[in-house]
Amino acid sequence: MADQLSVPPVLKGNYAFFFDLDGTLAEIKPHPDQVSLSVDARNALHLLAQKNEGAVALVSGRSMAELDALASPLHFPLAGVHGAERRDFSGKTHIVALSADIVSALNDQLTTALESLPGCELEAKGMAFALHYRQAPQYEERIMALAQGLVGFYPELALQPGKCVVEIKPQGISKGEAIAAFMQEAPFRGKTPVFVGDDLTDEAGFGVVNQLDGVSIKVGPGATQAQWRLAGVPDVHQWLQTIAENQQLQEKALTDRRDGHESLSRSI
Repeated sequence: MADQLSVPPVLKGNYAFFFDLDGTLAEIKPHPDQVSLSVDARNALHLLAQKNEGAVALVSGRSMAELDALASPLHFPLAGVHGAERRDFSGKTHIVALSADIVSALNDQLTTALESLPGCELEAKGMAFALHYRQAPQYEERIMALAQGLVGFYPELALQPGKCVVEIKPQGISKGEAIAAFMQEAPFRGKTPVFVGDDLTDEAGFGVVNQLDGVSIKVGPGATQAQWRLAGVPDVHQWLQTIAENQQLQEKALTDRRDGHESLSRSI
């Protein structure tokens, strides 16, 4: 049933938009440093923000610094590291951090463990750690066992599986919690939430959006609790462009009607 989800409609109304990045706005690459956000995607996001009072945010496992670099010169509200760090519309940052002792111990243990798993890569994010095995899928079980063992030892930690990656992050952190926090703040508050994502890490976001009677959109195949589906990144770009252009037309029609009414009033 999940794979029979329909393509989402062109949205008309008062919406707040949330987007994952890798696999959603940009194609997944062998290495995270190879990912880029196309000019067309940035332009569509910029136009969408202009037409929706700035209610557009990126919600990703990447750090906020990485998201800013990829979206440059645009500057969006952000939720990085699955919500462990968040920047609201006013520019205020909200950080959930692990103790320095735990971060140091995890870094040492993971660095040592990955020395025996060639092709696997450790990404230290300050308050979280990502174990990438895209280049060495044969080690998936060992990576999972390593991460599960550490999370079992430290009650402050939680596990977040993804596409060829498993992340160790602070307990109670998720993209769903980040979206819920944004929805309590201007300019998102009072709007209908829309979340587009492609990975297991996005399911928590879909759940929150569904609870808020919003629009949840899964990118690519696979079981999901999202209501709608887009086949891939190019389809996301096309859908984005269509929404942005449609909102422009709606705004122009409203302006034309207003100008026509004012002209009629003056003539009377």
